[in-house]
Amino acid sequence: MSRLNTQAPLMHLQGVHKTYRLGQHVIPALQGVDLTVQRGELLALTGPSGSGKSTILNLCGLIDAADTGTIALEGQDTRALTEDQRTLLRRDALGFVFQNFNLVPVMTVAENVDYPLFLTGVRAAERRERVAQQLQAVGLQDHAQHRPDALSGGQRQRVAIARALIKRPRLVIADEPTASLDSHTADQVLELMRERCHAQGAAFVIATHDSRLTRRCDRVVALLDGRIEGVSK
Repeated sequence: MSRLNTQAPLMHLQGVHKTYRLGQHVIPALQGVDLTVQRGELLALTGPSGSGKSTILNLCGLIDAADTGTIALEGQDTRALTEDQRTLLRRDALGFVFQNFNLVPVMTVAENVDYPLFLTGVRAAERRERVAQQLQAVGLQDHAQHRPDALSGGQRQRVAIARALIKRPRLVIADEPTASLDSHTADQVLELMRERCHAQGAAFVIATHDSRLTRRCDRVVALLDGRIEGVSK
């Protein structure tokens, strides 16, 4: 796998088309999308259901591949990667935050945050130090030994953000991260995402219907029927 180019845009999609098959039908999910994500940017994807938001998340997260077009991470064309290389790049360079948190219920808060480091073989002493720092950063140091079912929705989402950021990823993919949160909690989570984005230099690409979130993003990309309809700041 070639070295990444830190001078190139973090993520660049050019001329991307993606279709899905539903029985005998071919569904056009993306139709010629061009999109650049810069380092340290909070970028929101908006649009109605079926507009292409989730497809872009899956492509940027290297979960799926485009039918045609280029998807480059720090200048590296991901089409040239084997599945094993994509898996390693996803593990090492990307973080994920989901609407429903996706925490492991039998693990403590600290264990959930630690798990990505455990998978990459980081030594135990370094893992403990980094987990403690990350929990401090998201204000959950006093909940390290609690299990997810003992936490509020906002606290669970903060655990999910800490877990996504523990690897120091270049890019965080977030799917409707505030949809299940009340307004006060959503504001806290959004502020945390923005602060962590700027503090760690990680970019966030966020699919959302939440106007509370889009108001705080650096750019908002509006999608409709698999095409970009507009970009605003």
